[in-house]
Amino acid sequence: MMLAGFLFLLLLTGGTTSTTEQPDLQATTEDTEPGGTTSTTEQPDLQATTEDTEPDFKDTKKCSYDDVINHLKLNQTNSLLTLSRPVKDFMDPTIVYIQFILYAILDVRESDQSFIPYVWISMEWSNDHIEWDEKRFCGIKRIIVPTELLWKPDITIKEITEKEKTPPSPYLLIESDGWVKYRSDQVLISTCGMQVYKFPFDTQRCNLSFRSIMHSDEEISFNTNPNIATVTAWSHAIMANHSEWRLLSITPNKITVNNFGLNHSTIVYTISMQRRPVLYLVSFILPVVFFLCLDFASFLISDTGGEKLSFKITVLLAITVMQLILNEILPSSSDRIPLIAVYCIGIFTMMLLSLLETIVVMYLLQKDPAEQFNKDDEDRSLSEDCTDRQSESRVRNKWTFCVCDADEPPTQALPENEGSSNKTEVSRTLEKVSDDLRKMEKTISLFSNGSKKEGRKLYWIRVTKRINKVFFVCYVTATVVFLIIIFTLWLTDDNE
Repeated sequence: MMLAGFLFLLLLTGGTTSTTEQPDLQATTEDTEPGGTTSTTEQPDLQATTEDTEPDFKDTKKCSYDDVINHLKLNQTNSLLTLSRPVKDFMDPTIVYIQFILYAILDVRESDQSFIPYVWISMEWSNDHIEWDEKRFCGIKRIIVPTELLWKPDITIKEITEKEKTPPSPYLLIESDGWVKYRSDQVLISTCGMQVYKFPFDTQRCNLSFRSIMHSDEEISFNTNPNIATVTAWSHAIMANHSEWRLLSITPNKITVNNFGLNHSTIVYTISMQRRPVLYLVSFILPVVFFLCLDFASFLISDTGGEKLSFKITVLLAITVMQLILNEILPSSSDRIPLIAVYCIGIFTMMLLSLLETIVVMYLLQKDPAEQFNKDDEDRSLSEDCTDRQSESRVRNKWTFCVCDADEPPTQALPENEGSSNKTEVSRTLEKVSDDLRKMEKTISLFSNGSKKEGRKLYWIRVTKRINKVFFVCYVTATVVFLIIIFTLWLTDDNE
């Protein structure tokens, strides 16, 4: 019994010793055995490696746009992103970059002075509240979201007169570094002050001014690409139509405009374009010159009839129709009278003077009194009647004479038998001489009266011919000088 108690006590004592010496053995093993040390150090490294690979395993699941939207909290109602400017310090201005490209010139209306282009507009600005790490989202660099989810600048175009026909773009492009881009194509109906002094050889300059409605230049500052050649080259590269107008240049300019006591940053794009005048040259200017040539040719028509007068009136009415067409093209108000209006009015005035000269010449040709023409008609009828009666009397009696002059005494017809028996040779000779003298006297009187009348007629004919020659030379000279001056002014460049 005692032996059993001793063994039990010894057994208990040995177990306690073994338990107390085991930690020392482990500690000794860790210090002395490299393998043990290696085993104890490798195990934490394996755990650490496992911990590092676990996040990458989880991030591989975030490869959709929804994960980025959830990360940016765009799927929630966030007034910080939509209501205020996206800056962390309200003293910092929001810089907005504007790019403008002209895609097509749809119409230029001179009558109501409006300009209708089709443009591409691009805007960029930085949002301090939006950014993400591309590596955590499978390399997603940009996303597209509706415009209602983010703040965008309240930009308007100063020259707009009507609402845009095309709706604005409903999306925004967001990049991982926080830059927001907005692109839209629009048809703009804007006002433009037309300078039609050199129409149709004119060059027009229309402005499109981009500015904010509410924000001052301390809150929003606009910038653009100042390289004129680059902006113009972009527009030339994509222009879809080549209509009446040819694009010369697009010049951007940054200015500050004061509106209602606030300074607003403004970007002004000046579009310079030149009209192609071939259509107006063929359909308007040359026909007017042709009508003028017809008026020159009318001087070859005789002035005695009425054909020349009616022809000139017809040509003058044609110029009037051309002026009515011109009034529908040009604006009703202009700083200077257009050269094409001066051109039409000048040619109209020349033709009007030509018409008046024709009327004066026709009046001078009919200057002789009317009774003189009536007396000539009576003499002509009397001579014809006398000729008829003489022919009849010769049929009845070859010795019968007709009295054709009031001063000539009537001669009686002698019977044929008595004349043949009683007349001697001397009487016949005297009678023949007296008849010859009467005829000579009548012929001389008629010749003197006719020469006086013909002299008066030839005098007015000579006067009218002289007037026609002098007027034609002056008319042609004045017209040529006028046309040279007009075309010189048309083709001369100036800085309007």
